[in-house]
Amino acid sequence: MKFNTILKNKFRRPDTVNLAGGQAHAQSEELELVTLLLTSFLEDQYYRKADATADRLRKLVAQIADKRFVAKAALYARREAGMRSVSHLVAADLARAVKGEAWTKGFFDRVVHRTDDVLEILAAYLALHGKPLPNSLKKGLGQALARFDAYQLAKYRRENAAVKLVDAVNLLHPPHTEALAALVNGTLASAETWETKLTQAGQDAASDADKADRKAEAWAKLIRHRKIGYFALLRNLRNVLEQAPELVDDAVALLTDETLIRRSLVMPFRFRVALDAIEDHRASSESQRQKLVRALSVATDRSLANVPRFDGRTLVAVDCSASMIGKPIKIASLFAAVLYQANRADLMLFSGDASYQSFNRDDATLTIAQRIEEKAQWGGTNFHAIFQRADRSYDRFVILSDMQAWMGHHTPAESFRQHAAKTGKRPRVFSFDLAGYGTLQFPEPEVFALAGFSDKTMETLRFLESDQSALIREIERIQL
Repeated sequence: MKFNTILKNKFRRPDTVNLAGGQAHAQSEELELVTLLLTSFLEDQYYRKADATADRLRKLVAQIADKRFVAKAALYARREAGMRSVSHLVAADLARAVKGEAWTKGFFDRVVHRTDDVLEILAAYLALHGKPLPNSLKKGLGQALARFDAYQLAKYRRENAAVKLVDAVNLLHPPHTEALAALVNGTLASAETWETKLTQAGQDAASDADKADRKAEAWAKLIRHRKIGYFALLRNLRNVLEQAPELVDDAVALLTDETLIRRSLVMPFRFRVALDAIEDHRASSESQRQKLVRALSVATDRSLANVPRFDGRTLVAVDCSASMIGKPIKIASLFAAVLYQANRADLMLFSGDASYQSFNRDDATLTIAQRIEEKAQWGGTNFHAIFQRADRSYDRFVILSDMQAWMGHHTPAESFRQHAAKTGKRPRVFSFDLAGYGTLQFPEPEVFALAGFSDKTMETLRFLESDQSALIREIERIQL
């Protein structure tokens, strides 16, 4: 058994260098595509500019031979994970890359979740490839446009955009509907969105006092009649506190509505952002502010109801290095908090070194997430420290990171091996990627790879332990 034992416990050698300059393992093109789709907002990141991310995404679309898989990944990103710009870019490049396939029309229809998805995909295609538009793109996006009612069309006219909604109708020639006909002939009534209602309230006011009254009245109509979207409400909680504090109870009812939470595709870390906004606002009534804090905690727990509960012992390790500042640490701290509570897991924070942390498990998920972030050191990235400081045996390590380790010169395979030898147990390693930079700290076949920010991420984590390729298989099961 000598050589079989050696092979079993030996990791594959690193085959690339990550963006931080450390040793790393390359991902398969399929996993890299999925990770990018589930983590990128096409914004500048610590280690990569937005344009470079878009270029890498487009190269993956071009290189992956199975374009059906690419389409399924884009559908999953848009419809399940709520990712927008990346799905638009992939759809635009697929329209150019795939010709004469029967499935493409249905894909372009289904990848549209909201009216303005049509405009973004069209704008991306025209910017990248120009005219003429492929027939499959025209038919699919046209079919999608015909699904939307007058309010949805009016809300996303985009009169000042490069591609207006009426331009899209003229380019796509969608099936006839009365709402689309009204849009084209100019008789479609303006949508009374929350933005227009509040703007109008400010414009119509005769004095500052009158303006305050009108804005409070506008908020009342929006919230009590449920005319405001869930994400828009989240972004405006501070304004509600300032301009209409008497509506806090009504806002709480909306925030904690489980059906609205699910339908909104709001990513759970948005609750953390909303909490920060109202925590900074101390001018409002403390009792009203606390009602919203509690509502956000309830909404967070409901959005993460599918958190897995593992057998055995779990260590959750959170990367607190400098490259995690901002959105990554908010996501990592939130997911770590919910795993910590649900599994009575041990929690470790690591950057240049690692240390165990303990919090009151009875506290709200958002409270624990805040305290994790407050403890962050913002140093270097040392994966070795996780296994060097872990002083007991575990069934699994769940590591939340951007995967850009560089301290210690080598990947953590040897540190992991030494930990397993010391404790007599070889734990599973869950690699939870929060940035999509394209590399791993463990070889893909030997790690349980996960990525994403949505409630769907937690659902997938549940199945990884029984199926190491659960994320990829879930996408492959999508029907085109």
